[in-house]
Amino acid sequence: MTKGDRVDELLGEIRACRICAAHLPLGPRPVLQASATSRLLIVSQAPGRKVHETGIPFNDPSGDRLRDWLGIDKAMFYDASRVAIVPMGFCFPGTGKGGDLPPRPECAPTWHPRLLPLLKQVQLTLVIGQYAQAGLLGVARGTRLTDTVQAWRDHLAHDRLPLPHPSPRNRLWLVRNPWFETELLPVLRERVAAALRAAD
Repeated sequence: MTKGDRVDELLGEIRACRICAAHLPLGPRPVLQASATSRLLIVSQAPGRKVHETGIPFNDPSGDRLRDWLGIDKAMFYDASRVAIVPMGFCFPGTGKGGDLPPRPECAPTWHPRLLPLLKQVQLTLVIGQYAQAGLLGVARGTRLTDTVQAWRDHLAHDRLPLPHPSPRNRLWLVRNPWFETELLPVLRERVAAALRAAD
């Protein structure tokens, strides 16, 4: 079995997963994309309601902003042979008082250790939001999301780049942290372009 076959087989298992079904208000619908040839890996939190309804990752205003940050169009973004999107939770977890609930805790420990090691061509991993940063960066992350993102140069040395979530809810954070747009985004676009060029 080739690496590509193993990834495809595992994606089939993940999309059939019902491990948290009893806790999901809209039922399970795992949303992700990946390929053995993916060069850019995006790890975020969990799909929102609109993404759950369409089954398309980042098919919402957050996705529009994220694609703008990355400097790529939808065709490139949704090309799984180049871009893997593997959130901490694959299903919409429901909504609480302050917005969407956190990713279900069963998801990443069950599937990430099996899937991520198969993505051997990844050149750059984007670690989006506090849940992804807790899961992937561990003790290397800061006490606050801002601290973690401000240390982006240290993380980039290990081919990982922490980002805030591109949700419209984070507009105020972007206003308060203008260095994100002036210092980090140009480097982000350059590294994303380099990672995706490696797939040509």
